[in-house]
Amino acid sequence: MWSQLYIDCNAGTVTKAPVPEALREFGGRSLIVNYIMGLVKAGKMDPKCDPFGPQNPLIFCTGVFAGTNFSTGHRLSVGCKSPLTGTIKESSSGGMVAKMMADQGIKMIVAAGVPADDKLKYLYIGKDGSAQLLDAEEYRGMGNYEFGDVMREKYGKDVAIASIGPAGENKYKAASIQISEFGEGYPSRAAARGGVGALMGTKGLKAIVVDKPDNKYKVEYANEELFKEAVKETNKLMMENGQKSHYHKVGTISIIDGTSRNGILPVRNFSGDMMFDAGEKLGSATFLANNAKRGGCNGKACQPGCVVQCSNVYNDENGNYLTSGFEYETVALLGPNCDITDLDKVAMMDRMCDDIGVDTIEMGDAIAVAMEEGKIAWGDADAAMALLEEVRRGTEFGKILGDGCEAVGLALNAKRIPVVKHQSLSGYDPRNTKGTGITYATSTQGADHTAACTVGYTTFGDYPRDTALYVSNKLQVAITFSDSMMCLFAFSQVSSRIDLLLKMYVGMYGGEMDISRVTAGLGVKILLTERAFNQMAGFTDADDDLPEFFRTERHQGTGEVFDIGKLEMETIFKF
Repeated sequence: MWSQLYIDCNAGTVTKAPVPEALREFGGRSLIVNYIMGLVKAGKMDPKCDPFGPQNPLIFCTGVFAGTNFSTGHRLSVGCKSPLTGTIKESSSGGMVAKMMADQGIKMIVAAGVPADDKLKYLYIGKDGSAQLLDAEEYRGMGNYEFGDVMREKYGKDVAIASIGPAGENKYKAASIQISEFGEGYPSRAAARGGVGALMGTKGLKAIVVDKPDNKYKVEYANEELFKEAVKETNKLMMENGQKSHYHKVGTISIIDGTSRNGILPVRNFSGDMMFDAGEKLGSATFLANNAKRGGCNGKACQPGCVVQCSNVYNDENGNYLTSGFEYETVALLGPNCDITDLDKVAMMDRMCDDIGVDTIEMGDAIAVAMEEGKIAWGDADAAMALLEEVRRGTEFGKILGDGCEAVGLALNAKRIPVVKHQSLSGYDPRNTKGTGITYATSTQGADHTAACTVGYTTFGDYPRDTALYVSNKLQVAITFSDSMMCLFAFSQVSSRIDLLLKMYVGMYGGEMDISRVTAGLGVKILLTERAFNQMAGFTDADDDLPEFFRTERHQGTGEVFDIGKLEMETIFKF
């Protein structure tokens, strides 16, 4: 039976117990919302509570197929009431932590309450399965890269680590939790959005360190033969489709080749300008050429068993490691959105953000707002890196920047602040991808492209206006159940065979062969439950909209505005 660890941050204790039967069939996003709503129903959590207060839990959990040989089944989900948005939040990541949790037989770790003192601790889960809170004061202020090195020196190279840097310790609302990746263990995978790292800092947790167990947990199946038959076919389909994709051949950085040409790429704080040469300077050709000369790599798995392999390692001009998990969103927001077209400089900023422990999307948007308001000059990468160092040091402006794009915009009295529900937009201009704009506006978790990005994966085009609402609705449902079981990029390769995922689900947990168990039970129901939590927290339909400038300022390259009406968007969840 799967276990859960419960950390009482006030008492400084850790207890282990079986996962409650009511949560047995859930994982990832579905487990998070069901756990939180269970607290609400029991009167232990008020949805209006202070996100930094003792009622708000921090949840780490695995997906529904963790512990199996299902490719990309070892995503880590981190959940809570978001310190940044005030909504419910699930932030997911690849890397090694979920795999190691599953090997230990742990489905979820819950950190509850707040510590009575200001002392930092870390949770260590040992080879024998024991779990204890250990003193982390000597690591205070340490960046995620150095901390990872210290832990591997202390416990060996096999440990998996989820840690916060100075941003999380200082409870900045843009703080991430960095996850060690498969292979070298760099802290380059991130549960980045929503300020989950700030809540981890509030809990007094520097890190969770999971060691390789002496005795690997054996997964229990309702029908192991059915599961193995379905997973074999699913993995084969995922490999056949995934290794033909741009994500495998190049990585997500390849997206910029198309978005730079069709007006979807954000340029100079979503100004509506075009940057046609961004694809050449920051996209596939430059990235691959640099990797070929410098000894970097692409086509890398961030977690064991992944067959899509969209990750990478990027080296500097001297062939030394610079960063890894170098993704489109990071390049788009810290690059063209800040008028920066030097790929090496963007990679340096990515490395800094991972080390400090801040969301690269929030930082890219926040720095762009600062540039537009004259804090630093457009395109000045060195000045942008100096601002990131202010976050690390905790200067007056560094604290503002650490709280994200909206905080910077309000501090500088900016007129154009690209946020929804206090969270900044990612790398897609909603005037030219209106389905994604609908997703930004209506997502339960703030401006979140991963909730349903409607940009085509092969043509880099978008759906027409008259189908944008329909597509955003269907994708938001599909991605909600995908977030409970697998990586989104892998899901896109097998989304036509939901029947196979159902067979795996029944093989794992038993019950009826009813497709609605996946589509409705892990999709529609979870999405509507998240919305119910947000409504209890005080959010209304009025919060489901984009900043006004997207409706009034035409994109200079295409002439488009975001023209989806409020009443239209209010119908999106009328299932």
